[in-house]
Amino acid sequence: MKKNLFIAFEGIDGSGKSTQVKLLSEYLEEKGYKIYTTCEPTDSPIGKIIRDIFNHRLEGDQRVIAALFAADRLDHILNSKTGILKKLQEGYTVITDRYYFSSYAYHSVYVDMDWVIHTNSMSADLLRPDLNIYIDISPEISMERLKKGRSSMEMYETLENQKKVHTKYREAFDRIGEVEKVVVVDGNKSPDQISAQIIKNITFDL
Repeated sequence: MKKNLFIAFEGIDGSGKSTQVKLLSEYLEEKGYKIYTTCEPTDSPIGKIIRDIFNHRLEGDQRVIAALFAADRLDHILNSKTGILKKLQEGYTVITDRYYFSSYAYHSVYVDMDWVIHTNSMSADLLRPDLNIYIDISPEISMERLKKGRSSMEMYETLENQKKVHTKYREAFDRIGEVEKVVVVDGNKSPDQISAQIIKNITFDL
């Protein structure tokens, strides 16, 4: 019997994660896997608060935002109906657009990374991905992509912030990468080329 997997996609905004989640889902479905795709922040009440802060409908201190993400992530894992653990138990391979490395990178721009890692330690203890896929693009390309067809930007979507987050991702991988399976792919290539890189790196579990 095939092992169902838990795969997390990571990257700065505009890196193409959503496209690659779709392409990988289609590939694995063709291989006979049941696929459940999800994302963070979630559609839960906590996730809605986060999205309202991002879209400037609510105010939120960066420490509050980091704590909200930690709470949303725990519900994402533990929810009795839609939680990741529940879906894994049901035999799904779960693919998420963002997981705790996103918190390590984005929130540590504003608060201490040790605090962010500690705040998310329960999530890490409950469930680590079989594979973290980091799509690496330059912050400049990130902003070019975000500005296409967009009338407004969310809180973190500035060039200065994307540069900082890009650096923080690398710092997080250097600090705790030894206990995680992290694959870095070149996000500057075409979607099909990126997908091929990703598929090459997940075949060890197929």
